[in-house]
Amino acid sequence: MIRITDKIFLDEEELKLDFIRASGPGGQNVNKLSTAVQLRFDAANSPSLPVDVRKRLIEKADKRLTKEGMLIIEARRFRTQERNRKDALLRLVEIIREAAFEPKKRHKTKPGLYAIKDRLGKKQLRGKIKKMRRPVDLDEE
Repeated sequence: MIRITDKIFLDEEELKLDFIRASGPGGQNVNKLSTAVQLRFDAANSPSLPVDVRKRLIEKADKRLTKEGMLIIEARRFRTQERNRKDALLRLVEIIREAAFEPKKRHKTKPGLYAIKDRLGKKQLRGKIKKMRRPVDLDEE
């Protein structure tokens, strides 16, 4: 079991790990060993995730999500398969944790009376300053 939050746990059987050849660091082994990890998680049909978390996860996953609802995470940062596997799992846990956090509802508010008066007062002051910058018209007086 993989612990996501206090209430959300993932069964390791829901994850599918594929090991593929990675580009990048690895020296001569890069062409021989499959060190990169491709983690697949069926986000759309996972029984471990609550419905609201699943919806937010699908919205948040963007290009990593297939049309069928499969979340794919590729990890190839490190030279070893084990470190890449841990990296992929950590990234999955982080994505699900972000989806588990419910954003606060925004309540519309109006500016207070003092804020309105202050804003209008500043506008009038600014207008007076600009008026003082104009050339003096002697015919007006």
